[in-house]
Amino acid sequence: MIFSFKFIRAPIMKRRNPTLNRYQLPIPKIYPKTVTPLDIRNAPKPEPIEELRPPKDAPNILIVLIDDMGFGASSAFGGPCYMPNAERLAQNGLKYNRFHTTALCSPTRAALLSGRNHHSVNMAGITECATPNPGYNTVRPESMATIAQTLVMNGYNTAAFGKMHQTPVWETSIAGPFDRWPTGEGFEKFYGFIGGETNQWNPSLIADTIPIDAPNDPEYHFSVDITNKAINYIRQQKTMVPDKPFFVYLSFGATHAPHHAPKEWIEKYKGKFDHGWDKQRKITLEKQKALGVVPQDCVLSERSQEIPAWDSLNENEKTTAARLMEAYAGFAEHTDHQVGKLLSTLEEIEALDNTLIFYILGDNGASGEGGITGSVNEMAALNNSPDTTENILNHLDDIGTPMAYNHYPVGWAHAMDTPYQWTKQIASHWGGTRTGMITHWPNGIASKNEIRHQWCHVIDVVPTILEAVKIPHPQFVNGIQQEPIEGISFAYSFDDPKAPDRHNTQYFEIFTNRGIYHEGWSACTIHSIPWVLAGANKNFNDDNWELYAPGDWSQANNVASQYPDKLKELQALFLIEASKYKVFPLDDRKAERFNSDLAGRPDLLQGRKTMTLYPGMSHLNENTVLNIKNKSFSVTAKVELKDDTTNGAIIAQGGRFAGWSLYMKNGYPVFCYNWFNRQHYYIGSREQLSTGEHFIHFEFKYDGGGIGKGGTGILYADDHEIAQGRIENTVPFVFSADDFMDIGKDSGAPVTEDYGSYQGVFTGTINWVKINIGSEVNDDPVGKEHAYLVRQ
Repeated sequence: MIFSFKFIRAPIMKRRNPTLNRYQLPIPKIYPKTVTPLDIRNAPKPEPIEELRPPKDAPNILIVLIDDMGFGASSAFGGPCYMPNAERLAQNGLKYNRFHTTALCSPTRAALLSGRNHHSVNMAGITECATPNPGYNTVRPESMATIAQTLVMNGYNTAAFGKMHQTPVWETSIAGPFDRWPTGEGFEKFYGFIGGETNQWNPSLIADTIPIDAPNDPEYHFSVDITNKAINYIRQQKTMVPDKPFFVYLSFGATHAPHHAPKEWIEKYKGKFDHGWDKQRKITLEKQKALGVVPQDCVLSERSQEIPAWDSLNENEKTTAARLMEAYAGFAEHTDHQVGKLLSTLEEIEALDNTLIFYILGDNGASGEGGITGSVNEMAALNNSPDTTENILNHLDDIGTPMAYNHYPVGWAHAMDTPYQWTKQIASHWGGTRTGMITHWPNGIASKNEIRHQWCHVIDVVPTILEAVKIPHPQFVNGIQQEPIEGISFAYSFDDPKAPDRHNTQYFEIFTNRGIYHEGWSACTIHSIPWVLAGANKNFNDDNWELYAPGDWSQANNVASQYPDKLKELQALFLIEASKYKVFPLDDRKAERFNSDLAGRPDLLQGRKTMTLYPGMSHLNENTVLNIKNKSFSVTAKVELKDDTTNGAIIAQGGRFAGWSLYMKNGYPVFCYNWFNRQHYYIGSREQLSTGEHFIHFEFKYDGGGIGKGGTGILYADDHEIAQGRIENTVPFVFSADDFMDIGKDSGAPVTEDYGSYQGVFTGTINWVKINIGSEVNDDPVGKEHAYLVRQ
């Protein structure tokens, strides 16, 4: 019998078919439906399967983001921090001198990657300050996909390295969900951290979604690490698929506090800031005028009365302040050096010319969160416990090293924002929102070494990328209809320096500091001060509004009294824009929003009073474990001691700059409470425990009477008390931004140097560790009765 077949071949979508529907993502794959004969030798040759690619000649995309760097910090924009690679890119690219952020890190990053305003994507503040309210809950809507999702579904490879501070804090455990982790937001690869800041010498690292320890290397530095990871990724990606573009997001933890850099980089600036911040502002403005990044008639705005004059400081205050600034400048130059290594790699593999680079010199203005004096331990400042000059002076040699967590005084932050008023968090003024930005793309931008004055905002980056790549904003992503992009592409300005502005209206709001820009005018009001953690506690209607006219480059001349009708017009416009983008209700709480007990945000623990942890659990974010702060608590562990020299951490939370640990030292149980590295309270056993199984229990009885108060600690072994002591001060709000809880070790910077080994790895066996808070502590005699413990 002879079989006859009719060959039917359906068309396969070509790699760069212009009819490809890129409005609905992911783009469906269409395969040929062909009837073939029984024998392959009689079959027609099928068309090759071709992988999805972006439109022809689509560039690679590289976003480099520096943290906490003001407009007047980098040498590319007239500042004292030498950044030759920023200058190098600008010489062959474009400087944008009216580029704006939201004035805070998480909101800027969420806006940058989504092309929407920060309240639209529910990121009104940092993730640690989330509330349940729309606009403030830090949960990005699925109707607002990221640029990484759009690009990866259009045929790009995508990877992120460094700081990713957008994941809701209650979703940062192994339980997820992982939709809003970097790998859930469109990045195929991620290496970095997902908190607000990190110890550059001892970071808490994540590889994709897996916590990992930093290498045990005395020369290790986070900025170097993530840059090397990005370089290796790009080399491999271009080796494997040279025709496939990449999107790489290199987001440094630098130059956010702590200002950590190798000593030789800090020493480059020895003595260069002895003249002080007031003179530095004048020096910077002159350089800015010479570079053309501000107009020749730009006026230096006045220093706020909340910031002290340099000449009002005594000699010790000047000494500490200058050294803290030297560390910042060395940190900035060291970071730019890493960027240079990446640029050299792109040159080596001949990818630089067709890579669209956005080098964003600050996700907000320079940070005033170090307070009036600065600090050698920023965690103390974040807990409303400012440092003293005497303490900084005693640790002068530690600044920039693993032994400090340093941040400079607000006077230097103000100077790094020259010529503008104010700092980070002050969304009302350009000092908080305006940062330098450099765009570089030789294959796509003919203009070189020019300045662009067009007004633009961080939400404009996404539509600019889409226009450059020739990819539309998708209408549907994963079946979800998408909200419109709220930014405006500034690609129109690439080769037209005189093109009129297209982004003409923009609201601002962070911690209820508010502003509105419209067609050259800006109206603004300050409600809270960055270095004051307590809420402003005043009526919003009592806030004083300022008005600045077109042509007032630095917002130096408040004309509210001269144009009252214009001010009312802009105030009304702010109400309209704020209503449109979910700004209301205004929330000026700070300390309360840091505290999960008070903020009312979603809670992974859902009111639980007890939690049992097991060996191997580590890198547990503070917001995913029971909150022991400002209350009584107990910790109980069932352990097996191999001999009378058992050592190491049973459980530890936080690190060198604030935290606590229950550990063994040569067979003796010890509890240590580290109060901001200023005081270590040790409650140690009077007896050495024998080999075998034991129940070790610590109970803390809080004095009450407010936050951060003291209490009594009692240590038990099995059925009896073995030690007791006072802990006079406790941490009220947060132990650490990046040093989390570990069972069986103390990763990162250790709570105490008493372990005697790297990471304080426990040399016995841990069966479990149980934490109790609230009524569970008082009602249950945990640790006091051996029989009770056995039943557990």
